[in-house]
Amino acid sequence: MFASLRNNAIPRRQRAFSGQSLATGAVIAGGYYYTRSKQTADIAEVSSAPVTTALDPKNFTKFTLREVQPINHDTALYRFALGENQELGLNVTSCLVVKAKIGDDEKPTIRPYTPTSAKHARGHFDLVVKTYEAGKMSKHIHTLKPGDTIEMKGPIPKYPYKANALKEIGMVAGGSGITPMLQFIEQITNDPEDKTKLTLVFANKSEEDIILRSTLDEYARKHPDQLKVHYVIDKATSADWKGETGFVTKELVQKYLPAPSEGNVLVVACGPPPMMKAVSGPKAPDYSQGEVGGIFKELGYSSEQVFKF
Repeated sequence: MFASLRNNAIPRRQRAFSGQSLATGAVIAGGYYYTRSKQTADIAEVSSAPVTTALDPKNFTKFTLREVQPINHDTALYRFALGENQELGLNVTSCLVVKAKIGDDEKPTIRPYTPTSAKHARGHFDLVVKTYEAGKMSKHIHTLKPGDTIEMKGPIPKYPYKANALKEIGMVAGGSGITPMLQFIEQITNDPEDKTKLTLVFANKSEEDIILRSTLDEYARKHPDQLKVHYVIDKATSADWKGETGFVTKELVQKYLPAPSEGNVLVVACGPPPMMKAVSGPKAPDYSQGEVGGIFKELGYSSEQVFKF
């Protein structure tokens, strides 16, 4: 289940948010296996041509849905077309925002999403979206068919990462909050000059809900000295489960993430509101970082050592 102190648990009705966030990753364990081989091919085919950026940070641009790939009962990959020799244009770390006029609403709905496709992929980019009961935008996206369009704008900057500026980054993700963590992982492990170490604690309701699992495991396999991934699920249903069970607790953070006393480290969190409250404290009402709270505050991390997505 999602992060919580065992002695200060989130109320059960709030725990229903398990696995929820604004955009999902690209692999569901035991189901859809998402690779980037086709994206790599797209890059190779046009690598000698001038590259333009598809996103506009000031204006919304229409993107055409090219393909829908169902993943499970409530999640699908939505592949949007890019123009010839175009890249999406996201920095590390950043996201985009999606805008749509939904139903009879007077104002359009706007929500942030983090694409799961490779940073320099051309020809297309991917959003993997999980539908939620109260999710206006996720429900709308799930009605789209190939050929439909939707408006997007970006990049929206998040943490301004610089290679080797940190000794280690400790990450706590809940459900689809994994997507910005993937940006860190891809950027750092693909740069042979970047020696920053990464540790991920990834919390989900069940083993079947672990998104991006195959992709994360492949990164960890290829970079065993740089990336460690630790999975946490609410309750194991198989005797084969080798990860953690229960909540993300203070003890679990102490066990896996770099300690604040190590100095030049960063801990980041992304997930649904109950998880953020328990782990890092919520953002401020104006969406600025706000004060450090939750487990991170108890363990003594400073505001300079914490970032909330």
